[in-house]
Amino acid sequence: MDFQVLTPELVTAFEQIVGPQHVLTSQHAEADVYAGYGRDHTEDLHFAPDVVVRPANAEEISQIVRLCYENNIPVTPRGAGTGLSGGALPVHNGVVISTERLNKIIQIDERNLQATVEPGVVNQVFQEAVQEKGLFYPPDPASKGSCFLGGNLSESSGGPKAVKYGVTKDYVLNVQVVLPTGDIIWTGANVLKNATGYNLTQLMIGSEGTLGIITCIVFRLIPYPQQNIVLLVPFRDEEQAATAVSEIFRTGIVPSGMEFMEREAIEWSARYLNIAIDLPEDIRAHLLIELDGQELDQLYKEAEHVYGVLEKYDIGEILLADTAAQKDELWKIRRNIGNSVRYNSVYKEEDTVVPRAELPTLLKGVKEIGRRYGFQSVCYGHAGDGNLHINIIRGDLPDEMWHHGLQEPISELFRLCVSLGGTISGEHGIGLVQRPYIGIALGEVQLNLMRGIKKVFDPKGIMNPGKIF
Repeated sequence: MDFQVLTPELVTAFEQIVGPQHVLTSQHAEADVYAGYGRDHTEDLHFAPDVVVRPANAEEISQIVRLCYENNIPVTPRGAGTGLSGGALPVHNGVVISTERLNKIIQIDERNLQATVEPGVVNQVFQEAVQEKGLFYPPDPASKGSCFLGGNLSESSGGPKAVKYGVTKDYVLNVQVVLPTGDIIWTGANVLKNATGYNLTQLMIGSEGTLGIITCIVFRLIPYPQQNIVLLVPFRDEEQAATAVSEIFRTGIVPSGMEFMEREAIEWSARYLNIAIDLPEDIRAHLLIELDGQELDQLYKEAEHVYGVLEKYDIGEILLADTAAQKDELWKIRRNIGNSVRYNSVYKEEDTVVPRAELPTLLKGVKEIGRRYGFQSVCYGHAGDGNLHINIIRGDLPDEMWHHGLQEPISELFRLCVSLGGTISGEHGIGLVQRPYIGIALGEVQLNLMRGIKKVFDPKGIMNPGKIF
């Protein structure tokens, strides 16, 4: 890509738009702060932007983007930087546009069960705000305490609740977007049904910032479930844990959470959090199962059905969390597995997804590939929707193996997923690090259609270049 060099005159123009205090360069910002905009949570990658701009609204973003478009400067939209596919890394330098100042909940419409928010609102802050009004926004990534809603849309994030309630795309009604040309559009309408032209709203969701910058979002909401039951089920065999997932669903029970954690995952997270947990030597994996609804009696009946399935397997003693504190502790362990793995070692996380009944085959294949190529993996994820996070641990792997030798085993993992009817990313996106493998999941006809869409939206290719394709 033939981009132009950022000039001092353009930096001055950005300062006039947003104020000098919201334009950061390597010469005028604290080194740690500035460097942070060149990283996310993907491995140990870093790409330095030429400048970081922190606008306050869509109009300011429009002016900045228009200048970049006219001068052929690459633009990288950025939320909280919690991504795991390198989607927010400025691989061609240029301008990072941070949405951190677009952080307002504009309206919670209780009559229509809708909310209008800016993209820099933290997921958990939004969840808690609507919960105060008896409403529920289910998508809850592990990073919900820090990730931005705009980034959630860019990757169509999921989380544990996706198994029952769906992912981000299932709750978005309308989106305001600044296009690569600087034009501002709304993609749809604030209604539950819309058959007016192509669905531009869903096109933007999961587009990883390659088609425009999201500046406002209208979500649909649902009533908040008042009751829940949480079970921690220990298995002596990992594949049995994966097999039990599909059988539970076949009883007609749809848990609000169904999480798989192999031994190392729960062990590392508990140690990272300094939480004592009983892990007998013969336990190899756990399922964390949550049931929710409005009536506790009904949930206990559903739990009985789950127990009926589980008793067929080689399991240890099931823990029924009977206090809110105990439930929170179990979910805290699950949500901090990624942090604990990051604390132990640099790692590569593969966000695989298959039909849930194929999870045992996928898990067995992961371990077999690891044995052949000599790497350790720690696996966990949203078992209820077949989404397994495979963490390949660097440990003492030599540089050559880490940087180049893992390409073939990762390709094998992805080919296995596709052969099972799955694909190579469930909720983390393609971004930078999965880009070399996208041809395993998609053919040239599909890729060319996507490239054509990108060209229509972004003729000069300035918006988050180097991602997906």
